[in-house]
Amino acid sequence: MTLFSLAKKNIKGNISNYLVYFVSLVFSMVIYYTFVSLQYSKEIQESIELSDTMSFMFLVSSFMLILFVAIFIFYSNSFFTRKRKKEIGLYSMLGLRKKTIAKMLFYENLIMGLIALFIGLIFGTLLSKLFAMILIMLMGSTVEVDFGISVLAIIQTVIVFLIIILMTSIQGYRLIYRYKLIELFQAEKQGEKEIKASFLSAITGVVLLAVSYWLILRPFPDELDGAYLLKNYGPALIALVIGTLLFFQSVIVYLLKFSKKNKPFYYRGTKLIEVSQILFRVRGNARTFTVIALLSAATISFFGATYSGYYSNEKNAEEMVPFSYSHLSKEEDFDHQVKKVIEADKSHPIIAQLDIPVIEDNGKLSFSLDYEINPIKLISESTFNEASKGLNRNETVSLSGNQVAVIKPRLTEYTEADFKGEKLILKLPQENRKLTIKTMLEGSVLPFDYPDFFVVVSDETFDELAKKNAPLVYKVYEVEDEAMAKETSKEVNKLIEEDFQSHSSFYMEYKEGKEGNALTLFIFGFLGLVFLAATGSIIYFKQLTEANEAKKNYEILRKIGVSKKDIRKSIKKQTLFVFGLPLIVGLIHSSALLSFISNFISSLIGASIIIPILTAMLAFVVIYTGYYVLTANTYDKIVNK
Repeated sequence: MTLFSLAKKNIKGNISNYLVYFVSLVFSMVIYYTFVSLQYSKEIQESIELSDTMSFMFLVSSFMLILFVAIFIFYSNSFFTRKRKKEIGLYSMLGLRKKTIAKMLFYENLIMGLIALFIGLIFGTLLSKLFAMILIMLMGSTVEVDFGISVLAIIQTVIVFLIIILMTSIQGYRLIYRYKLIELFQAEKQGEKEIKASFLSAITGVVLLAVSYWLILRPFPDELDGAYLLKNYGPALIALVIGTLLFFQSVIVYLLKFSKKNKPFYYRGTKLIEVSQILFRVRGNARTFTVIALLSAATISFFGATYSGYYSNEKNAEEMVPFSYSHLSKEEDFDHQVKKVIEADKSHPIIAQLDIPVIEDNGKLSFSLDYEINPIKLISESTFNEASKGLNRNETVSLSGNQVAVIKPRLTEYTEADFKGEKLILKLPQENRKLTIKTMLEGSVLPFDYPDFFVVVSDETFDELAKKNAPLVYKVYEVEDEAMAKETSKEVNKLIEEDFQSHSSFYMEYKEGKEGNALTLFIFGFLGLVFLAATGSIIYFKQLTEANEAKKNYEILRKIGVSKKDIRKSIKKQTLFVFGLPLIVGLIHSSALLSFISNFISSLIGASIIIPILTAMLAFVVIYTGYYVLTANTYDKIVNK
């Protein structure tokens, strides 16, 4: 029998142990091929506004995926090598040289990798259209995606994963030379020493977590700048990482040991077995738990934040570009040409049209405001009310004399209390005019253009100021079903110069926002799935190893009268602890992070993101539950035969 045929026989004999690793590997290849094929898809790139951004984002995500998959494969490969130490020791006793055994393991890994690559490319090719359709649907595009095979994507995927497979095969080859024969036969005894945890380290872990939560959840200061973010959230992140590690290494161990002192609890049913098993295993799992909890928190937070941006995109676009079309009035022929293009679109008839005169002047406030206000943009009371009516808003204002109303600057957290009763002094050519701020309004009427400081004045005040400073006139149009006015928006954009820092048309702002958020959501969603598959597989592998090592212990339990039903319940509880503990910690961490993100985003866009956050958490819990059920059943089959 050749080494190659022996390697194939070993794979068949260990197929149950390799299955989840194999499936996770195939899934990673499918996702990578999908990213690369979408990156090379001309149909998709030609159909969206952010084609350059898309290529860059997929390129970055591909590198992230390569890095994560490589780490996962290296870890899994070394894990399986350790798991098979006793088998390798037997080969050594039978006279096989380490070089020969290393070659056999090299062939095994190579065969597994090549089969996974072949299957991954087949499934990737078959599913690439489905994934492309998901992306197109998220972006709100109507382009038809034909089924096709991307040769460039196949070549890139093959090269990347062949390199990873070869490197892991070489890694397995080298690991054989690191073990002595006695170490190979004592592998099952390693990692069984009960970990020690002091009360001081447990308290330190709790304190660090409490401090990190306090830093993350405390209210934003009036001046939120980069220095504050670094000083506050930098230490918070460090405290969170160290606190999480100490929580698993010390707090959990200390609590489990403390539970031993509760005799009625400890000696009830199979509690003695469960607590002892968890204590013996926690040493090997503490770092894994820490990594999984932190990565789970990061993944849920990023996905939740991304989904929040996608979820609130339309509201954000309406805030940034209130009317369907807006442009600065130039000569009469130009204005007529723009209007003619808009009127020609019978699918999106005009429902409101008006001129918005704006006076730009310099001035100052009677109090300190951390926002650039000059040039101040003045709008008349009647114009604002007419614009609100055209936008189907209920907000109107009534002013008299020197009363004014400030429109809340976008992307800020100012409230009416910041402005009400304060003074605004306009610096006119021959005098300074003092105006009293009556209230703050929420709805802007022109596209965003920094400084975004609009002030509504009474009609008589506006008329007086207009005699001294000629106003700029903006033409605005509101049309039906503005989110679908693609062709007209593009045609209008060709005519209009950059009058604002945001787009002049609602559709372009809405579409770019939706595409950008959809791309990020798609990428984080699939990267999150790869992460879940990898971490779920890692826990699965560790539990299978522990199951094989604990078979004799469970045989003894059955001989002394413990029923298979009780053993099954005990296994489910232990497995639930292993899967549930890092997931719960990850969910708690992500809740704190998402609370910060929610406050930050909600204050900017004024939208609740509770639904996106709950969706992200629920998706994580459902997938991890699937891995838990699979692991518990497999563990039970191994030890409870």
